[in-house]
Amino acid sequence: MIVLDPNPRPIDTLTARGRPHDVALVDRAGALDFAGLEDMVGAVASWLAAKQLPAGMRVATWLPKTRLACVMPLAVARAGLVHVPVNPLLKRAQVAHILADSGAALLVTQEGRAGTFLSGDVHDGCRVAAEESVPVTGDVMAPSRAQPDDLAAILYTSGSTGRPKGVMLSHANLWLGAISVAHYLKLQPGDRVLGVLPLSFDYGQSQLLSTWAAGASVAPLDYLTPRDVIKGVERYEATTLAGVPPLWIQLLEADWPPETAARLKRLTNSGGALTTAMVRGLRGRFPNADLYAMYGITEAFRSTYLDPALIDAHPESIGQAIPFAEVMVVRPDGTRAAAEDSGELVHAGPLVSQGYWRDPERMPERYRPAPAFSRLGGTAVYSGDIAVEGADGLLRFVARADEMIKSAGNRISPTEVEEAVLSGGEASEAVALGVADERLGQAIVVILAGDAANESALRERLRRELPGFMQPLRYEWRASLPRNANGKFDRASLRAELKS
Repeated sequence: MIVLDPNPRPIDTLTARGRPHDVALVDRAGALDFAGLEDMVGAVASWLAAKQLPAGMRVATWLPKTRLACVMPLAVARAGLVHVPVNPLLKRAQVAHILADSGAALLVTQEGRAGTFLSGDVHDGCRVAAEESVPVTGDVMAPSRAQPDDLAAILYTSGSTGRPKGVMLSHANLWLGAISVAHYLKLQPGDRVLGVLPLSFDYGQSQLLSTWAAGASVAPLDYLTPRDVIKGVERYEATTLAGVPPLWIQLLEADWPPETAARLKRLTNSGGALTTAMVRGLRGRFPNADLYAMYGITEAFRSTYLDPALIDAHPESIGQAIPFAEVMVVRPDGTRAAAEDSGELVHAGPLVSQGYWRDPERMPERYRPAPAFSRLGGTAVYSGDIAVEGADGLLRFVARADEMIKSAGNRISPTEVEEAVLSGGEASEAVALGVADERLGQAIVVILAGDAANESALRERLRRELPGFMQPLRYEWRASLPRNANGKFDRASLRAELKS
């Protein structure tokens, strides 16, 4: 039975949520119980403390879903430091930006990854430690006594303009988020979550923290094909699978043994909206599973979920606010939108993050005082997303108000893609746009000014410099790109051309 605890504690105390001999983590190396998890977190925290880094210093990790990657969010926090998880799909240039922007003093990664860095990628104040050198046994550091508002993590997320920005999460943000999700998903100690999402995403990290908050176990899995996921469900006897729409499309196309599909009793979706067809498909393929449609934004963690009992009748809905969150539909004048009227989704409450790391200029884009009618008040996150609240109190997503590209569950900055495209000189101008794609949600199309004969060289360079999820699907070459009255690229007309 999950207790909805409203009192935030240090996030590293989640290791005590399960009974000592319950399984906390299972992988190819075997099972790790909660006592072993506590010892491992304590040992890694002790190793970090011996580095004598100043309190609040940033420690980055660039790892696949190894055991060390799973315990680092708790171990770094226990050592009084701030965790900066880096998406393992990123390439050296993107990692270098995150290291420099966060001011990380330590990067824990694998030797092969470290070997891809070029001179100057790792700033002078940052040491690099190989994963293999980190002790996971030995002296155990006691749980921390961090205050709820102490900074615990910085998660980097792409914005609609500029480079990725670091979202600052406190111990309270992480603790209350874990308790909230464990509560509304009704996770139990006997559950096993197959962790297929990147741990650098708030959704992916929540796989770990909410599972352990419930005293349940997680099976971290790096997969290449849908078949790997099916095998993972069977091998680890998974009861719960979290995914994004492109993954669900692949899994629905895969051949599932009926007995394996029947193991799952809980599916959760975020990172993009489910279509009615996907809902119908998932409900038919996984007959024993409750399907949770969810919506969130990294700046405010998770925001809404739809009760699985309502998804058949309301497959397009994103539901209502999760515990500890207040979610409002707000008109441009700051008043509450009437039922069935559209407005911006605004998030308030203790799940709202502390803002952007060392980026005061971009703070007002998202972080502003809550509307006057807010119950919880304080600082709110203005998502830029447009939604409607029905007379039944259920929310429906309408559109994204910014230029963000949402592809395969990833939020991609068009500016970052454009900068990469232009950096090699193959084109003189570039605009990156997202276009509807059945499998990805959105695919990246780049419209360029220059010589189309350069496309082969451009594609080859970007394969080296950008992660797979940021690779453009296609390029459209022009003599020049249209501009509006302000002299900026006319994105609206280009988008209209792509739709025609």
